[in-house]
Amino acid sequence: MAKSKARAKRRPNIIVRLLRETVAELRKVNWPTRQEATQLTLLVLLVIFIMSSLLGVLDFLFSKLFGFIVTLG
Repeated sequence: MAKSKARAKRRPNIIVRLLRETVAELRKVNWPTRQEATQLTLLVLLVIFIMSSLLGVLDFLFSKLFGFIVTLG
């Protein structure tokens, strides 16, 4: 019985400690500037557009090739 009370008392301390450590770590983070964040976002969107276009073209070509092979058989 005494152990369960001790554990119950420790739980809030663990949660509070976790939150304090989390806040302390977030203060250490070197956050990007607005300009850096905008540039990186645009770069990611550009790469996504290029890769999706490439995959779309490859999908189209393979579907035409598969259709051609099926009509031969």
